[in-house]
Amino acid sequence: MSTKTVLVTGGTGYIGSFTTLELLAAGYDVVVIDNLYNSSVEALNRIELICGKKPTFYNVDVCNESQLEEVFSKHPGIDSVIHFAALKAVGESSEIPTEYYRVNVGGTINLIRVMHNHGVKNIVFSSSATVYGDATKHEGMIPIPEHCPIGPTNPYGRTKMMIEMVIQDHCEANPDWNGALLRYFNPGGAHPSGIMGEDPLGDPYNLLPLLGQVAVGRREKIKVFGDDYDSHDGTAIRDYIHVIDLAKGHIAALDKLRNDKPGCRAWNLGTGKGSTVFDIVKAFSKAVGKDLPYEVVGRRKGDVLNLTAVPKRANEELHWKAEKSLEETCNDLWKWVSNNPQGYRQAPPKELLDALKK
Repeated sequence: MSTKTVLVTGGTGYIGSFTTLELLAAGYDVVVIDNLYNSSVEALNRIELICGKKPTFYNVDVCNESQLEEVFSKHPGIDSVIHFAALKAVGESSEIPTEYYRVNVGGTINLIRVMHNHGVKNIVFSSSATVYGDATKHEGMIPIPEHCPIGPTNPYGRTKMMIEMVIQDHCEANPDWNGALLRYFNPGGAHPSGIMGEDPLGDPYNLLPLLGQVAVGRREKIKVFGDDYDSHDGTAIRDYIHVIDLAKGHIAALDKLRNDKPGCRAWNLGTGKGSTVFDIVKAFSKAVGKDLPYEVVGRRKGDVLNLTAVPKRANEELHWKAEKSLEETCNDLWKWVSNNPQGYRQAPPKELLDALKK
């Protein structure tokens, strides 16, 4: 059995599927589990179209410990886990916080227990820049380094913080364990082939997929939450990173855990460049070739002014750097949504498939 088998939880989701693609391209054997709550197994077919390989898939919920046990027992070659499976909407987390704690924190505890039972000691965790909360409260912390004090402002961010603490405590209690806490900023974009991208089943909560829906006529306009922030145009500032760069960051973190056994460590994955909401609306409108309508409404509870990364630690320690520009992120997203307005619920256009074969 290969010793390069990685279990990816939430591997049919947006970032999970792109990371699965990068793992397969890097020569790993991949086992994906997902309960398909907000994703489609079709993502795995698109992976196969792009790279000629497909992961082993199980429809399994991380909250079900016996199902997890079964997967690990079937695949004794698993020696590492990349953990994405979670509920992930900031706004929704304030409406149903206990469900977020049950799934995100409870599911992770189940996963770690089962990993422990099977002697699997490397975990790369999909954390979030939301763990920092409002970094503007702390002098000299914008852009945000990893040593910025933690203080999430919403239940989603608090579940991510708690999971980080669980992993840290487990690694301290078990010194042969290694954990990568990847705090990433705002992922966007799609595969440049145009056949793989973000396809949320419910309403998306993030700016770029919402703009995509406006551009293809599935949504009338986007809402801009607040134009009274202390930025050049009054809207909130975020660090937008191409999903392929982000996926490669997970491979770099996994390699670090396998090769150097650093214990538990946090790394920011971002570009280090901040863009306001209006900057993004303009950049994506340029990719589409027309101005997209928006409406300014009040601020959202839990939102903060600025989430921009200092990615220096990841650059130096993981030998990883975000390479794709905001323009590429917007162009790739437009190629995806314009060719697949129904996402994975339609076949990809023939000309895109033909282009893949060249």
